[in-house]
Amino acid sequence: MVSSQGVEPVFVKIQAIRQWPSPKSFKALRSFLGLAGFYRCFIQGYASITTPLTTLLTCKNFDWPPSTQLAFDQLKIAVSSDPVLRLPDFSILFVLEMDASGIGMGVVLTQKGHPIAFFSKAFSPKLLQASTYVKELAAITVAMKKWRLYLLGHHFTILTNHRSLKELMTQVIQTPEQHVYLARLIGYDYSIQFRSGNTNVVDGALSRINNTQTGTCLLLSMPNFVFLEDLKRELANYPTFLELQQNLRKHLENYPDHTMA
Repeated sequence: MVSSQGVEPVFVKIQAIRQWPSPKSFKALRSFLGLAGFYRCFIQGYASITTPLTTLLTCKNFDWPPSTQLAFDQLKIAVSSDPVLRLPDFSILFVLEMDASGIGMGVVLTQKGHPIAFFSKAFSPKLLQASTYVKELAAITVAMKKWRLYLLGHHFTILTNHRSLKELMTQVIQTPEQHVYLARLIGYDYSIQFRSGNTNVVDGALSRINNTQTGTCLLLSMPNFVFLEDLKRELANYPTFLELQQNLRKHLENYPDHTMA
């Protein structure tokens, strides 16, 4: 439910953080610590909470004992609790910070650098095959729809690491995807600003929250044509072919349309 003031339940705001899966690799752990570290100035005792996690990064092998899980759970609570997460102030500019990775989208609604709500969502099979431009455009429309009660009637800023989206409203509409997504943006008052991918710490981590792979297996396949070998074996037992082959070897000049390999 949504209250009469248009504020969504606290659980909905923090769901993407509270349900963050336990890391299975050093890369996944660094991703979460990068998100949490972005708000470390708001977290009392940040260094003490994260000590088991940062210590793990210095180890040769990835081990996840109960003490590390406890620190991970405490950090998730700290990131998604007051004073990090705050209530919206409709007199202050809202900012949508977003990123679309290869597998999903991650968005943070902020005001003056303070997070109001987090959101992440995996892409549908169709969007997984789409271009980065379309993925970023889809992320914008989904985020604006989710937080429309905050954004409608107020000017807000969208931060994206896809440079071409900066001129979204002045571009010539050329594809069906642009028609569909741009129609969903009608009625909103916003401006788009480009931000390099290196600074998308939080939303970049959120967009990859479902990527728990610990390794990658790359395969290369090549076509191998076997029909010629099968044809040679069949012709070796075919009398008409054998007779023609013998005649070609003896009197090739009598067969101007044939050659011997």
